[in-house]
Amino acid sequence: MRVAIFIDGAYLDNVLRNHHGGIQIAYDKLSIELCEAHEHVRTYYYDAPPYQSDPPTPEESKRFAGRQSFFSALRKLPRFDVREGRCQRNWDKTRNTWQYTQKRVDVFLAVDLVRLATKALIQRAVIVTGDSDFLPPISIAKDEGVQVKVVHSPDIKQIHRDLWDHADERAPLDAAMIAKIKR
Repeated sequence: MRVAIFIDGAYLDNVLRNHHGGIQIAYDKLSIELCEAHEHVRTYYYDAPPYQSDPPTPEESKRFAGRQSFFSALRKLPRFDVREGRCQRNWDKTRNTWQYTQKRVDVFLAVDLVRLATKALIQRAVIVTGDSDFLPPISIAKDEGVQVKVVHSPDIKQIHRDLWDHADERAPLDAAMIAKIKR
């Protein structure tokens, strides 16, 4: 069975920070674990680098360079692709503060999932997310005969109910899995 892994990077970072003390993981080990001995077609990692002003502050430049270095390391792993969105800054009048939003990231994941499913390049998709925005591409993939597994936070409240209901299989990123993939 041919498997592709789709990782919502911001979601995974949140799970690692809030449920596993910010532990560092080996992404190649994560892919192997999520493939469950099936054929690994590719792992796609979706994220946006941090926001930078024009011109960027020294702190923004440092954060941006650090994230680019991380993306570069991921790209060197076997069968890994990184899809970079962008970070947009908007003023929130209600909170009287800047809000930062990722753009294009969810669309990249949706396009990749639909493309691989409709071309019959995969039989199984493993998606690390809790976001219900992925329901339409998941439905298309399932209609194409692709099995969809959602890997989510150990806190069931951090996976959208509709996503839970539409997945063929679900698995938490719990302590047992983290122990297998920690760096």
